Amino acid sequence: MRNIIQAGLALIGTATIAGPAAAQPGFPAPIVVNSGDTAWILTASALVLLMTLPGLALFYGGLVRTKNFLSVVMQCFGICCLVSLIWVTIGYSLVFSGPGGGFIGGLEVAMLSGLGEVFPGTTIPESSFALFQMTFAIITPALMVGAWVERARFGWVMVFSALWLLFVYIPVAHWIWGGGWLAELGALDFAGGIVVHTTAGVSALVIALLLGRREGFPKKLIPPHGAALTMAGAALLWVGWFGFNGGSGLVANFAAGSAIINTHIAASTAALTWALIEKLRFGKSTGIGVATGVIAGLATITPAANLVGTGGAILLGFLGGLVCFGAVGLIKRRFAIDDSLDVFAVHGVGGMLGAALLAILMASSLGGAGHPDGVTMTSQLVSQLTAIGAVALWSAVATAGIAWIVGIVFPMRATKEQEQEGLDLSQHGEKAWDWE
Repeated sequence: MRNIIQAGLALIGTATIAGPAAAQPGFPAPIVVNSGDTAWILTASALVLLMTLPGLALFYGGLVRTKNFLSVVMQCFGICCLVSLIWVTIGYSLVFSGPGGGFIGGLEVAMLSGLGEVFPGTTIPESSFALFQMTFAIITPALMVGAWVERARFGWVMVFSALWLLFVYIPVAHWIWGGGWLAELGALDFAGGIVVHTTAGVSALVIALLLGRREGFPKKLIPPHGAALTMAGAALLWVGWFGFNGGSGLVANFAAGSAIINTHIAASTAALTWALIEKLRFGKSTGIGVATGVIAGLATITPAANLVGTGGAILLGFLGGLVCFGAVGLIKRRFAIDDSLDVFAVHGVGGMLGAALLAILMASSLGGAGHPDGVTMTSQLVSQLTAIGAVALWSAVATAGIAWIVGIVFPMRATKEQEQEGLDLSQHGEKAWDWE
């Protein structure tokens, strides 16, 4: 795919930023790395990493009991380090190199060797693009931590996350973002409603079923120990999401501003929607509820942030809050599935909802960016539903297989005694908080 894109750029009069050919007559004009675009992508990369460390660690950590807080933070740290190594060795190459239209990429730029001075079709160095995409690869398996908190062994988490990245995230990212078969079908996913949230959400639901419920669930109330920590984590996720969505256009321009405005408006609408539903149903709006509503709105707008207008963003935020609230109740109360921190109900459902509705809300008559030439609302919806279904199915099947295989060597679940003691001490020999 890389060679195809570079050849296309040559036809329209572009080349790399440097080299002797650039100064010779008859050669295409050099493409110039834009310092503003590059600075923005580097900043956006830092913002997306902020979402995992410390955003997600605090958001999830506040929702568990005191004796398990450190284990959540450790898992987020461990996944970050592990994924970073896999990404630079083979992950980036498998997603963004090799021929388009296939199932997986190649190893042309393994170890980030041979990166171009600019990433094809952009004005940023390829190293900056690889860094930005690495932060997406980090947060995706980290999202699943919320499904197995308080009962999964650290060793199993690490090995499972590594294999899941290789066999779920990387292929799906290539299918949609790397020019794979879903991209050729016309599926759209601006910043990860399918690649990030659908894969993590569906996989989290599978793991929750395989791992089993926490002791006492659902009859025994298992309250969070730090609502303030969760709200602080949600605030960091909210700010970091500006890099997540605003950076995905790879330019610092009007489109980036629009994506960030849509992101913020959707999150605000979803938070208020969630708070209102809680008030009407339970008599009080909670901090945990508002924080969860924010995340639901952010997940829902993610695949469509640059494609819908302001009205579309408000609608996606409202529907994200409403539908994800219902999904939480359905998963936990109706089916009694202990997806402990609602990864599927919030991230999975929100991401799939936004990915499907973008086919409608991107219509220019509704204030959106408009459909590509030759594409109708119906055909775009078919492409979106095909991508959602294929990714959800692959995520479920592959996750079940990986979890089972890893569990043969590394037991998935801590013992009953270890769970009662808490994973902080039983898995890491430390306490998050020393109250004595």
